[in-house]
Amino acid sequence: MNSISQFSVKLFNNIDTLSKGIGFELSMVLVALFSTMGSACVALIINWKLTLVILCTVPLTIAGSYVFSELTAKESRNELDMYSKAGEVVQEVFSSLRTVLSLNGEKVEEKRYESKLKATRWSSIRKGAAFGLLAGWIYLIGYIIYSVGFAFGSSLMHQEGHKKLSFSDLLVIVVTLARLITNIAFVSPFFQLLEEARGALMPVFRLIDEEEKTSINETQIFQDSVACEEAINMNGDIQFDNIKFAYPARPDVLVLQNLNLTARAGEITALVGSNGSGKSTCVSLLLRFYEPLSGHITINDRSIADCNFKQLRQKIGVVSQEPILFATSIYENIRFGKANATRIEIEEAARQANVHDFIMGLPNKYDTIVGEHGIQLSGGEKQRVALARAFVKQPVLLLLDEATSALDNTNEKIVQEALDRACKGRTTIVIAHRLSAIQNAHRIYVLHNGRVIEQGTHDILMSKEESQYHKMMKAQQRRTTEINIDETSSFTEIDDDDKSKISEHSRHPSDTEFNEKNKYTAFAVSGSKLTRRLCTKAFAHYLRQEMAFFDHVENTSGAICNRLSSDALAIQQMVGSRLGVVFESVAMFGIGIILGLLFSWQLTLIMLFFIISLFILSFMQIWWQARLNKRSDYFLGLASSLAVDIIHNMRTVKQLASETEFLHQFSNLVLKEFKFRRNDIIISSLLESIYWGTGPFLLFVLGWQAVNLVEHKELKMNNLSIVFAYYIFALESLRCTMTSTRQMSESLSAARSFFNLFDRISAIDNSPMGGQQLSDFKGEIEFDQVKFAYASRPTSYILNKFQLIIKPGQRVALIGASGCGKSTVIHLLERFYDPIKGRISFDGVDIRQLNIQWLRSCLGLVSQEPILFDLTIAQNIAYGRENTSIEDIIDAAIKANIHDFIQQLPQGYETKVGKKGGHLSGGEKQRIALARVLLRQPKILLLDEATSAMDSYNEQIVQEALEKVEKNDPTRTLLIIAHRLSTIRSCDLICVLDKGSIVESGTHADLMKQRGVYYHMIARRHSL
Repeated sequence: MNSISQFSVKLFNNIDTLSKGIGFELSMVLVALFSTMGSACVALIINWKLTLVILCTVPLTIAGSYVFSELTAKESRNELDMYSKAGEVVQEVFSSLRTVLSLNGEKVEEKRYESKLKATRWSSIRKGAAFGLLAGWIYLIGYIIYSVGFAFGSSLMHQEGHKKLSFSDLLVIVVTLARLITNIAFVSPFFQLLEEARGALMPVFRLIDEEEKTSINETQIFQDSVACEEAINMNGDIQFDNIKFAYPARPDVLVLQNLNLTARAGEITALVGSNGSGKSTCVSLLLRFYEPLSGHITINDRSIADCNFKQLRQKIGVVSQEPILFATSIYENIRFGKANATRIEIEEAARQANVHDFIMGLPNKYDTIVGEHGIQLSGGEKQRVALARAFVKQPVLLLLDEATSALDNTNEKIVQEALDRACKGRTTIVIAHRLSAIQNAHRIYVLHNGRVIEQGTHDILMSKEESQYHKMMKAQQRRTTEINIDETSSFTEIDDDDKSKISEHSRHPSDTEFNEKNKYTAFAVSGSKLTRRLCTKAFAHYLRQEMAFFDHVENTSGAICNRLSSDALAIQQMVGSRLGVVFESVAMFGIGIILGLLFSWQLTLIMLFFIISLFILSFMQIWWQARLNKRSDYFLGLASSLAVDIIHNMRTVKQLASETEFLHQFSNLVLKEFKFRRNDIIISSLLESIYWGTGPFLLFVLGWQAVNLVEHKELKMNNLSIVFAYYIFALESLRCTMTSTRQMSESLSAARSFFNLFDRISAIDNSPMGGQQLSDFKGEIEFDQVKFAYASRPTSYILNKFQLIIKPGQRVALIGASGCGKSTVIHLLERFYDPIKGRISFDGVDIRQLNIQWLRSCLGLVSQEPILFDLTIAQNIAYGRENTSIEDIIDAAIKANIHDFIQQLPQGYETKVGKKGGHLSGGEKQRIALARVLLRQPKILLLDEATSAMDSYNEQIVQEALEKVEKNDPTRTLLIIAHRLSTIRSCDLICVLDKGSIVESGTHADLMKQRGVYYHMIARRHSL
């Protein structure tokens, strides 16, 4: 099963690892390879017999290297898999951060993230041990070469003949071939990166192979392409013929059972029914997100299975209950509906969706960035932008899945009229719970348990008093009559297939392999521990930041996920085996310099001059790379955010048939990042050439000076041999260190990123330290002249001199048009943000003086879009609370009317709900979210359109549960956010908001008598 979050993390981790392995490191390996070949050729020319004997060790080198390289690659793949699972937690948490914070789930998520990181420990250690064995094996072969070379060479020296081997030739051959091993040892850290790259390459190849297979399917040209195009354009009848379907996540549960229905060309067809009846599944099948187990779906008698995916989806416009917007501008979000849309077409579509005036009122108008998942907009504003996106497409077929569910009365009426105009002469399929919205449908299908149980027009179905449709309509009319409201709700079907001890050192050469293994294992252990501590600390610090921090595009969940994983790997690579090589090289260099000073201080000073110059160049390279890394990382962060956005909303991307457009945007960001990297490559290559050229040039200068010293009898010949041997040794060691500057630069940039985060002081610290905890908290809330604007729109006040007092135990409702500030009130109460001016107090104490986690424990928030985590149902209900008994969990589930449903599942409360509750319908998710809140027994209950995802039956049940909860604790303060007006008649205080201020307040009766804004809202509701 493919995890979307894991996939998005692997995408960048594997590609980053691959790029490191085939970049500079590969060039080092190639240089070493050619140097090795040159060494072998020189040795063969001098004495081929001795050379061939020594080269007999090559098969041993290759065999051992292959075995240990395979082990390294295997553990690298395992390590990347573990990091991707940790990144999955990061993605899930920061894309649902408001829910995590409101439930005080920071510690829960810190432990969950740390547990995932701990799983990487043994893979890192085994990888270090395997690489240590590889390095040890190479050194062991080097010692074997010395032993065999001098042993066999000695015998050749004593042979008589004109080709008798001299000692100087023997020394040259052995040292030359030993250099062969030295070169291999020099690039041994790069071998690890190559093996890691090879480990990362396999998933990439599998993905490419899978993509090619999918491309063949999705770009297939059916036998009669023109005929199928005509079938879609002719707006032919849509026929579901004996459809059976089960989601892959629950193959034993049939969602559709022998379903038969027809949507006539140019007519409106409505699908109604309770949660889980299969309505939205019909839409998913029509869009070919899934294929039915049996049966056929046809358009004008042609099976859609024969149609090209993209061609089909380009003709279909979809507006769902939970609109998906991308983290870009409003203009771009609308344009995704039609890639070549003009400015005029986009603005006209926005006018049809009644969102143009709102957009023009924003400081940046159509260029306003909506944030991740459209978080900068209210639910109604997002819905209208999504509607504009569908309108600009001008589709042949229109699919409306509760398209107006998130709109207030005024906008709903205007948008509904626009939808009515759009539906004329166009095949339309409407999914609805509010039956009054579908009375004009040409045919209505009532679904239950995946079957059509009733069908007909509104009048025909209403004429049958025992029909399910008649009962549903009467139930809605009865409640409307009683409370003068409409109570529309909707839900989303299951849309996704969610898818060691270190040995004592020995002086014997035979122990070298084990010494090297232990050295690299030790550094692997230290690197793994350091990385885990840094990541855990960074994760905790991110959770402490204020919500405004995450509103910036560079701090989206995708960017944070990429930052944590890539920075962690960069540091681990530096403090792992690479650090061991650096320490070893520095020590060897130091020894070489000391011995050089003892034998010839003149030559050593010359060498030090060159070395200091190299160090200056090295630090210049680090500074340059760090400067470029900062700029290129910005674009890489944007690219990763876009990629995560696309992957997590792939259903919407495919539904819009905008794959090419998103690929173009992603490619542009990657290309910008590459342009910065290209400059880095040029400069780094120049510096590297200086490094490689300095050695031979230095040896030339030293040789020239040595001749002068010998001639002037200031240096003895035997000392000269010793000095040069140590100089060569020191230069090789220095070269090992210098070639790590690139990795040092990346590691320093990563460390700087971590330390900047650690030093950042959050404007609102989400940690539990400090602040008052009221011992006798009654639940009084006061807003005193509160002004607030989001940081992304500092001149647009969402709340303006907002004044409100909520008494303990009082039921207060906030209503108003989309964007009037209702949900912002809750955001301020939860202290996701602080007001710019004014004061919010609880029982007379300023909210900023209260312990933030204690405050949130007193609040119970049920949002319009319920967020569940990839845990079991029991864990989701108990989320944020420690030591919760199963009895308490069941009791909360019973109160939320979800217990019976859970009991019917094969695994009951241990059932995994999938990413964001993807295995459940919208209503089921909402009731579990309600149970989660009821378990906390909050003093203040916040309901932000809490029943918006439920059908009439479930809404009534949950409403009864809420009323029961209120009766059991009459001291509990209740704040209801509503634009449907479905549960507010009995509220003690109803506040009508407009442009961030309260324009009317009072009881239902008082407001109806005033015949003001509230009265006209009720009147408009009845006219719908």
